[in-house]
Amino acid sequence: MKKSSLLMILLIILSLGVFGCGGDDSSKIKIGVIAELTGDIPAVGASCKNGAEMAVQEINDAGGIQLGEKKYKVKLIIEDNAGKADQSASAAQKLITQKKVTAIVGPNASRYALPAAEIAETSKTVLITPWSTAPKATLDSKTGASKKYVFRSCFIDPFQGGVLAKFTLDNLKLKKAAVLYDVASEYNKGIAEIFKDVYEKNGGKVVAFETYTTNDKDFSSQLTKIKKAAPDVIFLPNYYSEVPLQIQQAKRLGITAPFIGSDSWGSEELVKLCGKDCNDYYFSTHYAADSASDATKKFIASYKMKYGTTPDDVAALTYDSFGLLLQALKTAGKNDRQAVRDALAKIPQYEGVTGNMQFKEGSGDPVKSAVILKIKDGKFTWFANAKP
Repeated sequence: MKKSSLLMILLIILSLGVFGCGGDDSSKIKIGVIAELTGDIPAVGASCKNGAEMAVQEINDAGGIQLGEKKYKVKLIIEDNAGKADQSASAAQKLITQKKVTAIVGPNASRYALPAAEIAETSKTVLITPWSTAPKATLDSKTGASKKYVFRSCFIDPFQGGVLAKFTLDNLKLKKAAVLYDVASEYNKGIAEIFKDVYEKNGGKVVAFETYTTNDKDFSSQLTKIKKAAPDVIFLPNYYSEVPLQIQQAKRLGITAPFIGSDSWGSEELVKLCGKDCNDYYFSTHYAADSASDATKKFIASYKMKYGTTPDDVAALTYDSFGLLLQALKTAGKNDRQAVRDALAKIPQYEGVTGNMQFKEGSGDPVKSAVILKIKDGKFTWFANAKP
């Protein structure tokens, strides 16, 4: 046999192996994930990836999703946005136009979810952000109306900011607050302003309202002003990667006022970086691992077995995002972007591991409760529930 003929046969065999066996995606539902795997908040991206992989494994191990007379396995396609807004948008574009996904889960941080959400909306493809609490994520940037294709599995900042303001006044009995926040981040800025508004309307006084810019490391100027204002409490609606440094610098300046935070504190990395400096402080978040329903306990146990750690709020919210998509796909009865969107928009209630969610007609924002956690001896412990 000639070498050229042998080479041709080998190429044919290889092409059959690549394209004939396992290369056909027609029997799979492709779901994209955009996560912050690298960049400024990699712990968030890792939790999102874990939650997504666990959800998809459970679906596929159960045989897939029954749509009509056919069962479909789920194919997960994960993109790293590297903690950048432009890469979030390009990742969404790639997943929609090149990978032909049915829907997208993520990004998580609001500053990355917003640009991806714009791409999803214009492309008429469902995007569920697990962790973005900024109202603008689900709102049209021009008209202010609700986006039709963008949803979330978390509460929004107007609710969270109000919960924290009232908790500070009613439970902690602290009447003078200072705030330090990232003015360049939609999430940080939005929740800081909401906290200030609700706190002052309910009898509190914000004595210092200081800002910084993303990636700043020196907060001594702002903290010096805060110390001079003598607050009873300091609100830091900032990410787990920034908060320990801010608290440590404050304590070096002799600030003794306690700190409170928002859901961006909710990574175990916070206590690793902060240590005893964060002990006895409170923050709001989406669920409490130590005060959970039976379904949530099952999820936590499975996650611990798979990854060797307790799932944080990002992992749980990502898992719930896939649960919402699964319910929408089953209701739609077909693997079609528009049908999935229409079914998702009509889900009256979903019982997730982070609690029950209700979607009001025409809105991608669920109505759900928040919890207040206390940091005690390096662990997050349940302290209180806050209902809408």
